[in-house]
Amino acid sequence: MGEHWVLTLLLPGLLLAADVVIRCVAVATVPVNRRPSSAMAWLLAIFFIPYLGVLLYLLIGSTKLPRRRRHKQLEINRLILDATRGIDLVADDQPWPPWLATVVRLNRNLGSMPLVGGNEASIVDDYDAAIRAMADEVRSARRYVHAEFYILARDATTEPFFEAMADAVRRGVVVRVLFDHIGSLRMPGYRRTVRHLDDIGVLWHPMLPVQLHRGRYQRPDLRNHRKLLVVDGDVAWVGSQNMVDRSYNHRGNRRRGLQWQDLLVRLEGPVVSGVDALFLTDWYSETDELLTQEIEPVTAPDPPGALECQVVPSGPGFEGENNLRLFNALLYSAQERISIVSPYFVPDESMMFAITTAAQRGVEVHLFVSEIGDQFLVHHAQRSYYEALLRAGVRIFRYPAPHVLHDKHLIIDDEVSVIGSSNMDMRSFLLDLEVSVMVCGRAFADDLRRIDDAYRACSKELFLKEWLQRPRRAVLFDNLARLTSALQ
Repeated sequence: MGEHWVLTLLLPGLLLAADVVIRCVAVATVPVNRRPSSAMAWLLAIFFIPYLGVLLYLLIGSTKLPRRRRHKQLEINRLILDATRGIDLVADDQPWPPWLATVVRLNRNLGSMPLVGGNEASIVDDYDAAIRAMADEVRSARRYVHAEFYILARDATTEPFFEAMADAVRRGVVVRVLFDHIGSLRMPGYRRTVRHLDDIGVLWHPMLPVQLHRGRYQRPDLRNHRKLLVVDGDVAWVGSQNMVDRSYNHRGNRRRGLQWQDLLVRLEGPVVSGVDALFLTDWYSETDELLTQEIEPVTAPDPPGALECQVVPSGPGFEGENNLRLFNALLYSAQERISIVSPYFVPDESMMFAITTAAQRGVEVHLFVSEIGDQFLVHHAQRSYYEALLRAGVRIFRYPAPHVLHDKHLIIDDEVSVIGSSNMDMRSFLLDLEVSVMVCGRAFADDLRRIDDAYRACSKELFLKEWLQRPRRAVLFDNLARLTSALQ
């Protein structure tokens, strides 16, 4: 009886003491090297739900990959810098804007890749045609194929690509494939897909695999979101499209009639070596196999192409947010026009300031987003920014249902473009490995402008007066979702 009373008296005191210790430790540790908004969101979670908040913070509070993996990235960066030291394949007579040199230097310092000239690029915005074209590319391979996708699934739409890989292997071509573990695991038929890869002789590996059973822990929502294909070091494809049916094969998507609208760019020239170096980096990170014999030298093509390009890798393997810094630098540099296409637009404070400042200083800013979203929280968090953007003078165009506008690109002043896998949201800035390509050339920007014109023609423009009249419950959902987006 006495022991029972002692426990009854001591337990509340112990819980109170633990609560105080948790709060003090959180205040001292959570804000270190973290955005103020993110730190505040985590502190609120820990203060209001201390035990659950601490557990969540321990599970997903770190935005960095394990130290061993970050060291591999540094090793590859040094190899790239050594292999490209002194390279200058950029035309001296191009009338580029004076601010471009500093942006190029920023990308080089953060991601190690040089700006190289003499490239050609063509855009493919037809989903099924892009898969058939990539399959044809693989069928022409003589030495190797390097394919990397966030989602890789064998289905009726992607079957031509799998058949092309099988044909390449039969001809003695080495085919290596990387896909994100969680991204592909969620797709119907995942086990059939990987069994088929074994059957046809493809060398494959899941990226950032969750390996709790092996005692290896890393934040489970750190994902490799890159999409790229390299054939023989001669041709590369990058962009937003995964290797999966346009409906993503989910029953709910088909019931809603959802169809993904994507964009890929086919590259030729010295920039292909940069894209391939990124694949070799990820292959080394996952397999410990460093394919130095397949690092292609950067040489000028004959005849040379017209475009200058720079590969910009980003993600938790780097110290800084390479893609966010690039986007912000370009947004502040713009003088006339900005076009932004992003399916998931959840910017941090710095990007919101860059975009609204551009609009307020007279730059014409167009933002293209989806009318509907495939991810509830992200879509509502995105909507919470519309009022501030509209008040600043940004024009917002919503691509109509049932399509999900999944294309990701940026155009600055009809001269500089960025295209790749990176969304303009905090997940792409902090948690996902991404690949972007900065392209300098009016012809390419004009091609992207024509894509934007087509989007604009079928989209509905959003106006402030209309947006302010939406139901109060929608405003509540938007603002609550915005709070959750800060927990990075």
